[in-house]
Parts: sequence; C-alpha cells; structure tokens
Amino acid sequence: MFQPSREEVRDFFFETWRKYRAGLDLIGLEPIALQVILLHPEYHAVLDQPERYRHLDYFPEHGETNPFLHMSLHVSIEEQLSIDQPAGIVAAFTQRLQDCGDRHLALHAVLDCLAEMVWRAQRDHLPPDANAYLLCVSTTSTRSSSNRA
Repeated sequence: MFQPSREEVRDFFFETWRKYRAGLDLIGLEPIALQVILLHPEYHAVLDQPERYRHLDYFPEHGETNPFLHMSLHVSIEEQLSIDQPAGIVAAFTQRLQDCGDRHLALHAVLDCLAEMVWRAQRDHLPPDANAYLLCVSTTSTRSSSNRA
C-alpha cells in the first residue's frame, strides 16, 4: 500500500493547484484532487503559499482543521465511490445524498465516518473496520455532520 509522507501529500495538493492555475494538464489522481480543491475555496489561499503551509502543524484539539487531511479524506471517498469499495459504500452514500439533497454535505457525513474508522484503527492497532464504517455512513445524520477532519 502506498503511504506518502505528510510533505508528499501536501506537495500533491500544491502541485495540482499550481498546474490548474497554470492551465497545465492534470494526470492520475490530480483531476479528483482538483474537484475537491474547488469544493473548498477556503483552502485556496493555503494552496497559493506552499512555502508558508508545507510544514505547518494543525491542532484539531484547538479547533484547527487540517486542510490537507480534509482534502485527502475527500479524495479517498471519491476513490471509494468510483469502485464501490468497501462494497456497499455507493448505496450508503446514495442514501445520505437522498436524505440531505446536497452532495458536499453528504460527502462530509461520509468523511466523518471515514475519519472515525481510521482513528479507531490507529488507536486500537487493528485493521480498519469496513463494516463499522458502512454502518456509520448508513446511520449518521447529515444534519449533524461537520468537517472536523
């Protein structure tokens, strides 16, 4: 499994944004990353200043959202939806979308579940629990979802 470093993830988003702004072709995951970036205009100023934000630490316990983690979770969800992996994620997401009628809000409900699954797996030193993830996506209210990641 590919496990990029923090700097590699950040550079991927910086480079995708730079290429988009320069009118250059995007390759691989860059088109998906660009869709995510465009959904989050609040991060554009960050992406315009790689020298300032490449090594910055974020502290969720102080209410800080890590824009790179947030966008990475979005990209992961888009990849999951493109291949229905874990099996059933498309159906669960479709239900979230029907419940709220807003794709970005539905994505944030899924994002909260994904972040929770990853956190639990890391905390408990276990593999991610796809069943718990799907259950969360299926039962979480989009009305209470936030972008905590």
